[in-house]
Amino acid sequence: MIKDWPESERPREKLFKHGEHTLSNAELLAILFGNGSRGRSALDLGRDMITSFKTFRNMSHTDISGLREFSGMADAKIARLRAVFEIARRFMSEKSYSRRTVNSPKEAAALFMPRLRDLKKEIFKILLLDSKNNIIDTFEIEEGTVDRAAPQVREIAVKALQNFAVSIIAVHNHPSGDPEPSEEDISFTEELKKAGDVLQLNVLDHIIIGDNRFYSFADKGRL
Repeated sequence: MIKDWPESERPREKLFKHGEHTLSNAELLAILFGNGSRGRSALDLGRDMITSFKTFRNMSHTDISGLREFSGMADAKIARLRAVFEIARRFMSEKSYSRRTVNSPKEAAALFMPRLRDLKKEIFKILLLDSKNNIIDTFEIEEGTVDRAAPQVREIAVKALQNFAVSIIAVHNHPSGDPEPSEEDISFTEELKKAGDVLQLNVLDHIIIGDNRFYSFADKGRL
């Protein structure tokens, strides 16, 4: 058990004495897990997982059933691990939002790339902007299936008008990693643009997030 080790070798004590930046990936996981299983410490479990996945990003791709294959990974540990990954994604998004102004498709994609690129389901988000392209707010329309999202143009329009947005940017992810638009994506973009024209709401772009890549309808001249 880790509690029986010399204090200088215990991950938690090392963190308080030297800082979390000095810990290995396996030691960070050991602190998160708290305990291991019979005959194996939390650090052993952390080492096994790092050896298997190589990176935290690869680990975040794994579904619950895949994590349960590791001896000692009970539901409580899995829940903590997945919560940490979601906190990290939201932290990266908050850091991006601090710039508050969006002036290009690249900047808009950068806001959502950390949050959306690794998700296994399609998530559809709307970025609300004022007349100077400052971010007013973002909101999520719907969580779809792996294959498709079905955002509602009417809901988007209502939300935009309620928040006095002048412009909007639609963003969603493709879990496959390929950001090329589907026929449904193209049809939706056309419908959203028509609604924006009627309501005097500028639809600046529809961006599709893939695996560290993105597709911009505006960049491609399709808006």
